[in-house]
Amino acid sequence: MPIFRQVLGIEGTAWNLSAAVFDTDLISLTSRPYNPQHGGIHPREAAQHHASVMNEVIMSVLKDPKAITGIAFSQGPGLGPCLRTVATAARSLALALNVPLVGVNHCVAHVEIGKFATSCSDPIVLYVSGANTQVIGYLNGRYRIFGETLDIGIGNMLDKFARSKVLPHPGGPIIEQLAVKGGYIELPYTVKGMDLAFSGLMSAAKDSKAPIEDVCHSLQETAFAMCVEVTERAMSLAGKDEVLLVGGVGANKRLQEMLKTMCEERDAQFFVPESRYLGDNGAMIAYTGKLMLDSGQSLPVESSHINPSFRSDQVEVTWKVSEKSATRPNNLNKKITTARGAEAIIEFSDKSALKRRISKRYRVPSLDNRLIIERTRAEARLIALARYSGVPTPIMSDITNDTIVMERIHGSLLTNNMSVKNLKEAGRVVGKLHNSGIMHGDLTTSNMIMDNRRLVLIDFGLAQVTAEIEQRGVDIHVLFQTLESTTVDSAELKNAFCEGYRETFAGANDVIAREKEIELRGRYL
Repeated sequence: MPIFRQVLGIEGTAWNLSAAVFDTDLISLTSRPYNPQHGGIHPREAAQHHASVMNEVIMSVLKDPKAITGIAFSQGPGLGPCLRTVATAARSLALALNVPLVGVNHCVAHVEIGKFATSCSDPIVLYVSGANTQVIGYLNGRYRIFGETLDIGIGNMLDKFARSKVLPHPGGPIIEQLAVKGGYIELPYTVKGMDLAFSGLMSAAKDSKAPIEDVCHSLQETAFAMCVEVTERAMSLAGKDEVLLVGGVGANKRLQEMLKTMCEERDAQFFVPESRYLGDNGAMIAYTGKLMLDSGQSLPVESSHINPSFRSDQVEVTWKVSEKSATRPNNLNKKITTARGAEAIIEFSDKSALKRRISKRYRVPSLDNRLIIERTRAEARLIALARYSGVPTPIMSDITNDTIVMERIHGSLLTNNMSVKNLKEAGRVVGKLHNSGIMHGDLTTSNMIMDNRRLVLIDFGLAQVTAEIEQRGVDIHVLFQTLESTTVDSAELKNAFCEGYRETFAGANDVIAREKEIELRGRYL
């Protein structure tokens, strides 16, 4: 298989047109951003900007056309008019230079250039940009999405808030500056298992009458704490000990500080690339395109269609050797005296388990204290309600503001016991839970324990009483994302779960249909 030397990459998914040439290292990089006079990004105007500066940007890096052995372009996700402009230029160059063409996933390119620039090996990736907020990890030939925004990307949220306060575009940098001078006020904090949502937070910040510095400070602290929490939850689930931060919002120093603090508390390593690799840039397209071409991936010109909704988990990662993720201990037996999850430390005796929520130094103290007390009380109340409704849960014996003492369940995590039979039983149990009017809120396979007789649900810290189909759909979506990010036969396991779910919950078909809607929603633009 030939080794492709100099690869030209063109990035233009949204506001920035950028080109770069990559060999064994970055040779050259040029960017020309589009800055709207008012409001946010206008797709057609952005595309017209890209077309007007395309020749200048490419010629500034294309010093020796004969040395180019491949052309890579951002195929998606992104704004359709911008993607089409870039794809047209890439096709023309590939034909003119008679070299292979490759379409690169924008999200995967952020991950790969981040790994290249920091030399991390197998991280959980927090990818935060204008249109994207995702927690990503590699497993079995693909970058799996552990969690993501359920509405808008964090960068777009910051920009929309900034526009509402007549702050300049982009909003992130000025919000970061103002936040340093502010104090904390309470704003909505919305984490749903492995996913999060920013629209309620943005609306509350827009409507706040507090000083702008306080609102900016609190907006950052709340949104970033949500991102760090789901990143830590993914680390705990996947058993990884590296975190990589990528995307334009990753340039925020406070977000970097929070992630670094979380990693220190978990004895994990934190990585963030230099600023030129954080935002959208041609180097990430050129480098990832080179990896793809070297592994045998290329596109015929006639098949090089853009994909505005191109998800990172759709990309077959042919250039990387498969690695097995670590798992939690399989047997929860007498030999284990303590265990740590994303939120709590559990101390075991033979018959009992003491679950104590631990303080998070990355969160402001008032937010941290509020979440610990709210989640502990809610968990105790909903464990009791679920058990009363026939859902297998541990029996509780004592409760304080941060601690629950409960029965110890001897068995093994569903994470390590994936089978059609067990997922069908999980469906039955979740059906009973939803039938009782409870949404679990963190429905992952690490929160289900198989003993000899039954499947037991644990960790109700994000649970709530609700009859909304949307919330139940989110519950199922969290579980399905976990299956997709940790197993190779997720379709069969999801079908088994649905079969069991229908047995115990009359509204199952409506919820399953809603979960599909949630999965298909556009979350990039």
